[in-house]
Amino acid sequence: MSSPSGIQIANLRYVLAAVVALGASMYATTSFAQEKSNQLCRVEAVDYEGWQAQQVSNAWVKLVIVPRIGGRVMQVYFNGHPYLFVNPKFKGQYLTPLGPDAKHRWFNYGGDKIWPMPEGDEDDHHWPGPVSDALDDGDYAFRVLSTSPSCKVRLDGPPDSRTGLQYSREITLENDSPEIRFHVIMKNIANHPIAWSVQSVTQYDTGNAANPGDYNRDFWAYTPTNASSAYLEKFHVRAGLVNDPSFGMKDGLFCLHWLPLENEVWIDSTAGWVAVVDEAAKYGMVERFHYSAKDEYPGKATVIFFKNGSGLTLDDEGFPTLKGMHDGNPLRYMEAELNSPIAKLAPGETYAMDTEWHPVRTGREIVDVMDAGACGTAFQAKRISAGSVHLEGDFGVFFSGQLQADLLDEQGKKLKSVVVESVSVEAPVKLDQTISAAARASRVSLHLIDASGQDRGELGSAPILAKDKSS
Repeated sequence: MSSPSGIQIANLRYVLAAVVALGASMYATTSFAQEKSNQLCRVEAVDYEGWQAQQVSNAWVKLVIVPRIGGRVMQVYFNGHPYLFVNPKFKGQYLTPLGPDAKHRWFNYGGDKIWPMPEGDEDDHHWPGPVSDALDDGDYAFRVLSTSPSCKVRLDGPPDSRTGLQYSREITLENDSPEIRFHVIMKNIANHPIAWSVQSVTQYDTGNAANPGDYNRDFWAYTPTNASSAYLEKFHVRAGLVNDPSFGMKDGLFCLHWLPLENEVWIDSTAGWVAVVDEAAKYGMVERFHYSAKDEYPGKATVIFFKNGSGLTLDDEGFPTLKGMHDGNPLRYMEAELNSPIAKLAPGETYAMDTEWHPVRTGREIVDVMDAGACGTAFQAKRISAGSVHLEGDFGVFFSGQLQADLLDEQGKKLKSVVVESVSVEAPVKLDQTISAAARASRVSLHLIDASGQDRGELGSAPILAKDKSS
């Protein structure tokens, strides 16, 4: 048998190289297709804690909706981390809403739902809740509106004769981010004019995941206060201890550190966001809303925080006592409530409220919320030489992609853009980078460019501070 010639060997190498290249190409194509497939959102029926539920999901988020009990979002997962409180007492149960003349009772399933405001027993213009009625516990009809390029579902609730209201919710989850959008429609089904605010009520789990008998000692909530607040202390304690040690103020923010003391506090924030943070797990949730300066809000409040726990009450003989102290399995949750303006509706008219959820990875503090993410510390730019600037900041981003620094002159004209680093929604961002910057650059605007090249907006903007001459 003769040895192969040099030409034959070369041809063989060519064939082998072609096969390897083809295999690599097929692998890359398959891998890319699988990656894109994993990102596609989907809607599917699931069993959740004994309930027949609908799950809307994408590569990062799972939303679990139970239509039959008030159209609730019972749980939301981001990277497998659960956010919402689910009452173990009522897991898997369907309890019939009470009739208009029945004795008031409330079935606190947990999760996220929609309520009317104002609350109270004064007259027909107040909702005597929380109470089990058609709005809170009715059977909501579920349907899928779309599955591409985003997943959108709709829940239509039954009419409620007491308030004259009927609720519908549209929930949207995109393919390319963890962002969740809510469009709530409030309709007047009465034969006379009505006036109500629609309230988003989200119960966050503040229990200790490692020790079910304890509470999470690293749970925080934030919202900016109003410089022209209608409240004396820039917030109003409506129920519970006025000097509750859970509450504090810092740099224009209302800060809540969850403690097991029952309390309700109202804030007339105009900034359009609230944030909750589980510091131990390094997960947060930003809720965004739209503020209208020309409209009236119930009790002036745009944001309400309610936390359950021990509270002072009177026993049967009129002596003060603490309730909730000796429960065998005390419940641990906090409500973040967003109010719409009070809408005056003629028969058949509707009003819509739009809100957004942005799950993020973050540390303890959130000091500001921008279009592209949440800021744990303020963005800073410091000149360290004639041709370089150092950038610092802590962020939780709403989209994966790249951070881009736009260098601006004193007139705000963009001189150039510099790609700083890649970022992911799955990890907190600690920016600590030095970039080249001409001496005439006076400001840096930090933007997030997503994987498709879309500018998702500003993450921070800061003047370039002069070099410290002492260093």
